[in-house]
Amino acid sequence: MKIAILFFTLAITLFAKPQTIVFAAGCFWGVEKHFGQMSGVINAVSGYAGGNYDTPNYDTVLKYRHHTPKGIVNHTESVKVIYDDSKISTEKLIKSFWEMHDPTQKNRQGNDVGNNYRSAIYYTTPEQKSVALETKAQYQKLLTKAGYGTITTEIKPLKTFWPAEAYHQDYLKKNPSGYCPNHATGVKFTTQKQKSSTKITPLGGKEILVITAPHCRFCEDFKFDVLDHYRGSLPLRTAQAKQLSGFKLDAPINGTPTLLFIKNGKEVWRHVGYMDEKAFYKAVGAFKLGTKSEAFHVAFEKGTESRFCKRYEKFKHTGDGVFIDTISGDALFDTRDRFNSGSGWLSFYKPIKGAVIEKEDNSHGMHRVEIAAAKSGAHLGHVFNDAPGGKRRYCINATVLEFVPRDKLKK
Repeated sequence: MKIAILFFTLAITLFAKPQTIVFAAGCFWGVEKHFGQMSGVINAVSGYAGGNYDTPNYDTVLKYRHHTPKGIVNHTESVKVIYDDSKISTEKLIKSFWEMHDPTQKNRQGNDVGNNYRSAIYYTTPEQKSVALETKAQYQKLLTKAGYGTITTEIKPLKTFWPAEAYHQDYLKKNPSGYCPNHATGVKFTTQKQKSSTKITPLGGKEILVITAPHCRFCEDFKFDVLDHYRGSLPLRTAQAKQLSGFKLDAPINGTPTLLFIKNGKEVWRHVGYMDEKAFYKAVGAFKLGTKSEAFHVAFEKGTESRFCKRYEKFKHTGDGVFIDTISGDALFDTRDRFNSGSGWLSFYKPIKGAVIEKEDNSHGMHRVEIAAAKSGAHLGHVFNDAPGGKRRYCINATVLEFVPRDKLKK
């Protein structure tokens, strides 16, 4: 009997067919390294998947990440994992995928912004699909308990995988000091009881804590309406009151949700109860920028910075990249649409699609069109019809922007 079992095991090992699955979790360099070093993985290849056009390459994928033509679905940076399922299980691989990144972020991972960075699993077998959906449901419960939002990961059958250019393959082996970010949430496939006992201690500097409680409907509404979409640079964590350790609070937590604005471990300000998105970002702006700052005056009091201000001089000749909302972190304008109007303010032909809203402005005895950030509501400037070629000129205050070089967006 033992000989028969041994022979059967040997036969499976010798004749087992390698399995293939494709993962997308942000920049493919780090994803490739993560899976390539796992025991039982035969090969990990960087490439592109999930789109609906043929022969994608790095240039087209980047080109379509913010401005995708009608009818086109962009590919995502992906990694094809070929593995021996007698040495590593499909479940272990997929659980590792969930844990290695933040699947609640839509079309981004950290500073990697664009639809080519979306989270995805492209399966090739019914078993992989089943495991992906089952573990997604398990992980969603753990993420929700930890204060995260809804998983946005695509789970679809693999149609075609297109290998990336040679220089992307084994990139971090060739460039040991290269960019390899950690976008993991820290949430593991452990019990909720174990996770809820984790202590939350001060990070140092400015941070935001959102205190929640189980079965708190207002907490759930706040997560869905606001927290799920937060992309700002200020660290924001969600916890239960009993998890806090080492913070100097002005009073006990007596309701949820409670927003704590913390500086160097000490409470600066708090809000108890639900906040809508605009109120939240105004509070974030006041905390980050200071209510006496020029940036706050521009953003929330509709001020206008001086012509040729220091920040304009800093930004007018930046290299290739994207300008983001200093409050929400959302991408607003691309340097490819910037031009020198000679006005003394940053000028663009257009914003990134969906990033801003226009409002009628009849203040100061003038009829103008105001431009505001769609998410934070921050005042950005005005739009005029006096750009070269009869185009529109988006005249924007530099003080409410931050600049991210394009190579940093990629990375």
